[in-house]
Order: sequence, then structure tokens, then C-alpha cells
Amino acid sequence: MSNKRIIKFEKEDCSPCNMVSAYLDGKGISYETINPFNDPEMAMKFRVRSVPTVILLDQEEELSRVIGFKPEELSALAAV
Repeated sequence: MSNKRIIKFEKEDCSPCNMVSAYLDGKGISYETINPFNDPEMAMKFRVRSVPTVILLDQEEELSRVIGFKPEELSALAAV
């Protein structure tokens, strides 16, 4: 059984982060957001070094990662 989810690491006042959110929202892709500065444990767990970082997980296994605003890579998440 697949248990896929998308986590988006972002921070306030980040234009690329807002562009990624708008893109995902426009595609109807659900995701959870984490501010790595407010939750450094999660940032360390997923080795996040910059925002925005979007990670596709199945259970807790990372399937793919998109760093920055890259619509062509983000669109692959829509197929999930």
C-alpha cells in the first residue's frame, strides 16, 4: 500500500517559496509545509540546506526532491 506525501520546506518572505506554493496549489497538489528555521530537527532529518525544497515521500522513504522553483520537475509530482 502506497502512503505518498509531499513536504515543502519554506520560509516567509521567500519569493521562490511562494512561486512553488502557487504552482502546487494551481495543480491541486496537496502538501505540508515546514519552516526549517522553526523546525531544525526536520530540516536535519531530510538534509534540507536551502528553501524552497519539495520532497516526495513514500512511507518515510524519499522518492524525489526538487530544490528551487523548477516547474518541469514539480509537474512530475502532479502525477503522484
